[in-house]
Amino acid sequence: MISPYSILGVPEQASDADIKQAYLQRVKDNPPDRDAARFREIQEAFEAIKDQDCRLRHALFHVPHVDFDALPMQAFGQPRIGGTMATDDFLKLLSTLSIEKSLAELTKTPS
Repeated sequence: MISPYSILGVPEQASDADIKQAYLQRVKDNPPDRDAARFREIQEAFEAIKDQDCRLRHALFHVPHVDFDALPMQAFGQPRIGGTMATDDFLKLLSTLSIEKSLAELTKTPS
């Protein structure tokens, strides 16, 4: 995700007035009838950092969007064979595992 500071073109140390001025300029340059998605992005960026409380909340709790479906591609460099595993199939696979049996095999002493 692009930083709201980057979207508005302000440094992280910008004041409330600077952020509002940058927001108004971006809205003026990107009216909603020209590019609704860009306008929404600008609005969301402004809402995220418009005052000190919002900036603190953004700094503490902002978690970048994670595309979990893309993680295998990022980890292994190739798409997962067969696509995404259905929840029911995952639960069936999980039910075949026995923790007690696995622990017993791991803790079994060789005779």
